[in-house]
Amino acid sequence: MIERICEKPEIYNIHIPLPNNPLKNLNCYVMKTTAGSLVVDTGFAKQECLDALTAGLRELNVDMDHATLYITHLHADHTGLVDCIRTDQTRVIMGTEDYSYMGKIFNDEIWPEYNRRLIEEGFPKADILTQKKENPVVIYAPKEIFAAEPIKAGESFFIGDYEFESVSTPGHTPGNTCLYLKKEKIMFTGDHVLFDISPNITCWPFVRNSLEDYLISLDKIAGYDIHLALPAHRKHEMDVYERIAQLKNHHIKRLQNIFEIVKKKDYQNAYEIAGQLRWSLRENTWQTCPIRQRWFATGETLSHLDYLVQMNRIIKVKDGDLFVYRAK
Repeated sequence: MIERICEKPEIYNIHIPLPNNPLKNLNCYVMKTTAGSLVVDTGFAKQECLDALTAGLRELNVDMDHATLYITHLHADHTGLVDCIRTDQTRVIMGTEDYSYMGKIFNDEIWPEYNRRLIEEGFPKADILTQKKENPVVIYAPKEIFAAEPIKAGESFFIGDYEFESVSTPGHTPGNTCLYLKKEKIMFTGDHVLFDISPNITCWPFVRNSLEDYLISLDKIAGYDIHLALPAHRKHEMDVYERIAQLKNHHIKRLQNIFEIVKKKDYQNAYEIAGQLRWSLRENTWQTCPIRQRWFATGETLSHLDYLVQMNRIIKVKDGDLFVYRAK
């Protein structure tokens, strides 16, 4: 399915299905110019995604020999198909920080460390082993790192007369970016600002405080003059500044909820705390929801616990093999 977003500049959205995934779809944006096309993000390395993407590019007559492919961040639903659609002439651009972090993932430095921490925070070890076999973050990612041109925060590139600024917005990933079409005041927000779901903010290895990074990045985007905001998933039907305020309020409430849970009972681990929070899950209980959803939820809980520890609101201590928390 292709949706025309605007006439001038000429921007389209290729809806890439994400089967059996709560995100539902990826919005792959294509901007056509006389100097070539811009393509933003790709989809999972999965046949359904590839079929939709290639059909959309073909319908829009996109010549990848004369295209710039911009990747907003390292997640598999954005990077999975890069090598499937690029040619030797395609210019691939990605933020320096996330491109470097992807290198650590392919050197096997990230997911083992991430899962080791989850186990120390109470996540069942057996479930960690199970989710590795079914987690789309892992199984639908590129098989090797793709060649790309790293772009630094605040740097611009041009397609004809159109200038695009790469905006560093760490939080959702360590080097997450948005892409700003400067004169036209259009912001491709990637997963940084989503409009009917909240972006997952997790406890990335080697990152001190992912949630703090994210909240700072929301304020940064709010400082831009944006006439049109285009998110990577689902809809974009409300004011971006109002949505930024909603996202900040969501995390403030989540921090308060977690603090109250910790305050009510000392020495709970992160997995136990996560099970007491309200999540957008179809299942009735924490234990019956899919392992990968508990994996994501525990990681997000940890980013909030890290924030509260850094703010000196709670204390983290070791209890045997596990870390537990108590109110300050």
